[in-house]
Formats: sequence, structure tokens, C-alpha cells
Amino acid sequence: MATRLVQINMKARNDSALGRFWAEALGWGVDSEGPGVTNLEPVGFSYPDPVAVCIDIVASPEPKTVKNRVHLDLATTSKAHQAQLVARLRDLGATLADVGQGDVPWTVMADPEGNEFCVVEPRAVYQDTGPIAAVVVDCTDPREMVRFWGQAMDWTLHEVTDAYAAMRSAKGVGPYLEFIRTNDTKTVWNRVHLDVRPYPGDDMAAEEARLRALGATDPGIDQTAIAWTVLADPEGNEFCLLTPR
Repeated sequence: MATRLVQINMKARNDSALGRFWAEALGWGVDSEGPGVTNLEPVGFSYPDPVAVCIDIVASPEPKTVKNRVHLDLATTSKAHQAQLVARLRDLGATLADVGQGDVPWTVMADPEGNEFCVVEPRAVYQDTGPIAAVVVDCTDPREMVRFWGQAMDWTLHEVTDAYAAMRSAKGVGPYLEFIRTNDTKTVWNRVHLDVRPYPGDDMAAEEARLRALGATDPGIDQTAIAWTVLADPEGNEFCLLTPR
């Protein structure tokens, strides 16, 4: 049994407006499965497929108060492309952001609701990822995080150090999942989180039990009205275990 990363979930005060921004930013299609939920995926995409990690944007009245612990890195193919993408994103409503990054070759930005993301300089490792180079998770212990997620999912470990770890789909396509060491600890519910899904035919309850045995915990919320399961990883980051598909 195993799961795989299929989408990220973003909370937003205006899901449709933020969905339009990210659809334009990524060149993706936009849809909705119901009021308060905006779904983004590549045009012509057949969900789920490791070639892309999709985005669900869900309406929430709670304001953003701290730097997100999960963010997107966007890929570029040249320095000129990086500059053009930054300019286009600013035209769409993004702003430059200062999270204490200092003098770095990538550009830190925020979407119209203040969610941080990076437009990275051209890197060979990201040349075949699609528009999203990586889904990045801040953490205090990358080794422990990749230990958990490496067993939770069937993705392949590419690199691990005390400060950084990276995984990618075993099929070698789509974005990377990266863990970056920070000194900050989690203090509030994450406005951006991971959604993982078991494979068709897998048993949902057995998969939940397996994840708990690996170190997942109960975030302490009422889950009686939902068909999926909300858990937290070893550093308290909430994630959703969706039904097998």
C-alpha cells in the first residue's frame, strides 16, 4: 500500500478570484466541483496523473496571519524567462515579497491573497517539471520529514541532508516535493496543505492505520461530515488522505 501526492489545497477568502490568478499564472484550466471550491489542473489533464500536482482552492473566512509553511516554486527556462514571468505575474496581481531571503537568485512573490511563492532561476533539475518546479515544505528536521513522507508515499528520494530533502514521483515526472529546514515552528493551521490519495482498490482504513503507525497524528477536528481523513505529519502539518482512486 502507498499514497501519492495528487494536489495541494489552498484556503482563500475568494476562491474563484484566486483560482483565476493561479490558472493564468500556470496556464491551466479552471473548474469548480461546487460552491466555495475552485479546481485547477492542466488543460487536457486526466486526474490523477503524476505529471502534475493539481490545486484545489477552498473558500475560508479566516485571514492569513503568518508565512505559509507550504509554498510553490515556479520553474523558468532562462533568466529572460524568469524576468518575463515575474513581470507577467505582477500584471496579474502578484507582489514582490520579503521573507528575509536576502540576496538570492530566485524571486519571492505573493499571490493576491498574500500566499508566498517563488519564481526560481533556471535550474537543470526543473527543466521537465512543468510550470510548478516544486512543492516546498518548511520544517525543522528534513531527515525526519522525508523519512515519514518517503514511507507514506511511493515517491523516490532524490537528495537528503540536514538542511534539505527532495522527492519526486517514481515515474520521474511532475514537480518535486522538497523539505527545507527553518528555525520557525508551526503555530497555526496551515492555509496550504498536501492532499494524498491511495491507489484504486486500496483500503482507506488500512491506509490510515499505516500512516498513523509511521507517525501521523490526529489534528483534533470534527471529521464526521467529510468523506476523506485529515491527519498531521510528524511536525504537525495537516494533510488530507483522500479516498482511493
